[in-house]
Amino acid sequence: MLRVGVTGGIGSGKSTVSRRLDELGAHLVDADAVAREVVEPGQPTLEAIRERFGDAVIRPDGSLDRAGLAAVVFADADELAALDAITGPAIAARVAQLRSTAPADAVSVYDMPLLVERGLWVHEHLAVVVEADPDTRVRRLVEQRGLDAADARRRIAAQATDAERRAVADVLLPNDGTPGELERAVDLLWEQRLAPFAANLADATRSRRPDRSNDCVVEPRPDWEARAERVVARLAAALAPAGVATEVSHVGSTSVPGLLAKDVIDVQVGVRHLADADRDDVKRSLAHAGYVHSLGNETDTPHPSGDAPERWGKRFLGGCDPGNHVHVHVREHGSAGWRFALLFRDWLRHEPAERDAYAAEKRRLLQQHATTSDYVLAKEPWFEQAWHRANAWAERTDWHPR
Repeated sequence: MLRVGVTGGIGSGKSTVSRRLDELGAHLVDADAVAREVVEPGQPTLEAIRERFGDAVIRPDGSLDRAGLAAVVFADADELAALDAITGPAIAARVAQLRSTAPADAVSVYDMPLLVERGLWVHEHLAVVVEADPDTRVRRLVEQRGLDAADARRRIAAQATDAERRAVADVLLPNDGTPGELERAVDLLWEQRLAPFAANLADATRSRRPDRSNDCVVEPRPDWEARAERVVARLAAALAPAGVATEVSHVGSTSVPGLLAKDVIDVQVGVRHLADADRDDVKRSLAHAGYVHSLGNETDTPHPSGDAPERWGKRFLGGCDPGNHVHVHVREHGSAGWRFALLFRDWLRHEPAERDAYAAEKRRLLQQHATTSDYVLAKEPWFEQAWHRANAWAERTDWHPR
């Protein structure tokens, strides 16, 4: 099941996006609807709110005075945090229950205003952020919800900033235009990314780039580091319960600023023992996060030539997201392969001449090989020499993996 978190500031139009995804066939869970459900009369959450905020926020008929409570919490960050501490666990439990009813091949959409504030985005395969100019949002809140402008701005200020949401956004949907423009953007997102992503998850199929060299390598992209940070955060969260990962790191060419590369995010997961990667709970965690094991790819090329192959063992997984190609290399912490991945990255980051030499070698080999797989194999002789130069640099600079 593909998990998609939809969020955005109040008045941004996230509910419009969620409704359209529902119309397209998604299984929708609305956090606001669940939040209303868990504070209905007779629910323990409502009683906890009464105890914390007093009878003034309870109507004569026993229901919650939502407007009165909002006036209290949106004016005071501590009060808002206290309310979140009461309602958060109840909402999370009910959301999990509702999402568990979705079919295995479904696109499960979670419409959640506080997806960023509560760090819940790390548990979603994708975070879709709907964004609109603050003045546009204030106008909508005044015209459509009857708020006064000052109250609208207070509510906007109490939520995450646009920059904080963009940092976690796998998909950013601007909504300063017409409703039709937003609907077309959502339809395109469904067709090109969500539906294929869900199908890949259901079939345990990793996304792949075409095996051709003429367009496999691109100039440096400004979004590589942000994309990698989200992958790292999600993998760390997914593996945390198993307690096997020593670290999760962005490695490979996309981790080196200024270096042309295949548009693929390479991530290394260090584990205490390589056998940990074969545990059933670890495999389930990685599959739940959207990564598929690739059989037959269980070692890196040893360096220097002739080194023991067992020092270079690994497990390799590919991501299922067609909009963000990811390779995950699981290596034993302290192994030769684990060390070289970190050394190679840091060496190229600190030695621009070596980075440029590697870029030149890439360009040369791209002219000679028609497929990506042949191009990758042809780089191995260069890597053999690079291993020696990188280790000499490590000795000169007293480099150690961190």
